[in-house]
Amino acid sequence: MATALSFERPGADTASARPRIADDVALLRAAAELSRDLNGVKPAVYWGDFIVSAVLGYAALAGAILLAGAWAWVSGLVAILALYRAGSFIHELTHIKHRDLPWFRFGWNALVGAPLLVPSFMYEGVHNLHHNKTRYGTVEDPEYLPLALMKPWTVPLFVIVSALAPVAMLIRFGVLTPLSLLNVKLRQLIVERFSGLQINPLFRRRPPDGELKRQWYAQEAACTIWAIALIALVTTGAIPLRAFLIFLAVAAGVMVLNQVRTLVAHLWENEGEAMTVTAQYLDTVNVPPPTLLPALWAPVGLRYHALHHLLPGVPYHNLAEAHRRITAAVEPASPYHKASYAGLPGLVSDLTRKTFTPRS
Repeated sequence: MATALSFERPGADTASARPRIADDVALLRAAAELSRDLNGVKPAVYWGDFIVSAVLGYAALAGAILLAGAWAWVSGLVAILALYRAGSFIHELTHIKHRDLPWFRFGWNALVGAPLLVPSFMYEGVHNLHHNKTRYGTVEDPEYLPLALMKPWTVPLFVIVSALAPVAMLIRFGVLTPLSLLNVKLRQLIVERFSGLQINPLFRRRPPDGELKRQWYAQEAACTIWAIALIALVTTGAIPLRAFLIFLAVAAGVMVLNQVRTLVAHLWENEGEAMTVTAQYLDTVNVPPPTLLPALWAPVGLRYHALHHLLPGVPYHNLAEAHRRITAAVEPASPYHKASYAGLPGLVSDLTRKTFTPRS
């Protein structure tokens, strides 16, 4: 997941000055061969993990609303972490074969996507472009910005603006979507600019077709009904304003945490040129054990984000085993080891330092 931002990209005139990283054939072969038996989805793991996370998240949200003092704050923190984990399954939805996990998309949208106004159509059909080998890191990648090459203020703004996402989604579905039924130009604007979890301001989404179109309209209708109902219930006092604000605060916390994770998911050093698969891998981040905190801020396999770019078909519950096998098999000098980092503070510090580095 990512939140839309509008930043100016650096000029592409220096792109040719960066040396091109060739593909490491040994690494690509090892990754493919060692993971052949790891592509199977385990439905019980998916459903169990997702449902427990969602139930815990909503129970903690209720605690944040009903309790007072320190217990309310603790409940709010648990709600953010649990709902963030449940929400992170949207990433898996874009990669799994839905015949292997029947009804999971529906269940995810019913329990998380619609209630939090982040339906899966805003990621499906968008995230797969980020994995396109010729689009990654270019202006046609909806999920890439060369943040390391941009102004220092872009890093904190990138995170801060995500706190506004819940309100923006409420306006998008509760106000703009109904109005767009009466205005073709507004509808086009919504489809192109406000229907994807993207960070590239140059990306324009195309109208859906086929099965995605049916899914899109059904999910959009559900979110619109919920957004209008929520606005009406708060306006009439049926839902207390305090409870509504706590809900927004928890949803904002989920989005901010996801944006922090997005901030360190890549090194963000590409200036727009096409990259080899190995170069894409090296521009992406793994945060493997023994560090423990990534299990909270990069859940559902996201701590193996670089590995995921090598093996996007491996489900999240098998990425740790894939990492163990590849780490043991490749040479110490292999590029595979260069994408592993110790933790969040160092990654944020390195990114921030790069934004202050003068460039010719």
